[in-house]
Amino acid sequence: MPQQQPIRNRAAGSDIPDKLYFRIGEVARLCDVPAYVLRFWESEFPQLRPNKGGTGQRLYRRRDVETARRIKTLLYDEGYTIPGARQAIKQELRNKEPMLPLTLLDAPPVADVQSLRKLQKELRDMHAMLSRPPGRAAVHPFRAPRAGSRTRQLQPPERPPIL
Repeated sequence: MPQQQPIRNRAAGSDIPDKLYFRIGEVARLCDVPAYVLRFWESEFPQLRPNKGGTGQRLYRRRDVETARRIKTLLYDEGYTIPGARQAIKQELRNKEPMLPLTLLDAPPVADVQSLRKLQKELRDMHAMLSRPPGRAAVHPFRAPRAGSRTRQLQPPERPPIL
């Protein structure tokens, strides 16, 4: 069985391993509560919704683990009731600033939009050219031949006669 990672300072919140998904047993250990408590919290807190794998097993993300820890702090340390903790988490989520502010002040300048449209057109043209089926399409040189220059005709090598 693989060795578990050591748990660092719980107050910092940095003791959560850097993984994509956690099973309910791991989350129970990280939050220091039994698994049945986590399942109960899922029914009481809409913010705690782990994904379920193909086998029906709960797969928690880091965000879910942090939410479960916050619920535990509110209920066990700060003395909230379940409805009060639900309200507090809802309020905390409401007060969080959006990750990407979408205002007109953050819009790119018009010159950037025009250059992006030009680039988009060039990419579409390249896609159309590369999407054509192979065949006897005319080959366009990157550089036009110089005036007066002759293109060298390649002759197939002579084969010796077959006896």
